[in-house]
Amino acid sequence: MTRLNPTIPLTPEGFQDICGVSDKTLGRLKAYVALLEKWQAKINLVSKDSLTDVWRRHVLDSAQLAPLIGTEPKTIADIGSGAGFPGMVLTIMGVGREVHLIESNERKCAFLREVNRATQAGAVIHNNRVEKLQGVSVDLITSRAVAPLGKLLQYANPLLNKGGQCLFLKGKKWREELTQAQKKWIINESVIQSLSDSFGMVLKLEDINAHDVS
Repeated sequence: MTRLNPTIPLTPEGFQDICGVSDKTLGRLKAYVALLEKWQAKINLVSKDSLTDVWRRHVLDSAQLAPLIGTEPKTIADIGSGAGFPGMVLTIMGVGREVHLIESNERKCAFLREVNRATQAGAVIHNNRVEKLQGVSVDLITSRAVAPLGKLLQYANPLLNKGGQCLFLKGKKWREELTQAQKKWIINESVIQSLSDSFGMVLKLEDINAHDVS
């Protein structure tokens, strides 16, 4: 994958060239985007300005996590899924053995259920706050634009299986967030330049443990 010119909106075909998805998967993603644009007129799913470059700002931004997840079957949870980025995109791309989308807003969950039905994605949708979720344990957790890193780790830790990983999409304040989180958490981190945002980074976190405060 190569970085793009942010002044030129990415086309579906350009997205396909970068990510190598099949025509069938591209068609399902197009159906997703069409539903996003339709529902956006009713409820605020994403920022209005971002729809002018939806394939870069949202679809590619989400899809760039797929190569980092790898081909080994994993159970995945997406915290604060909102309109489904990155979790629904990854599900449609066939990433993961099972993908749980966790979203507390009922109207956004209604949208996710409609996308799930229309694209036959097969995501498991939870209309619940992550801190109240019961009975879900996963190998990998994703999240975008939900909470500061330290708070995300607090949410994620109870859901992670031993040896689990996190992939968090972060903006220009990623370094500050990482520094703050390391005061409370022991983390083995890898920082990867975002493909879709020149200011953004993907934080790949492993060996996550809270500091012993006793």
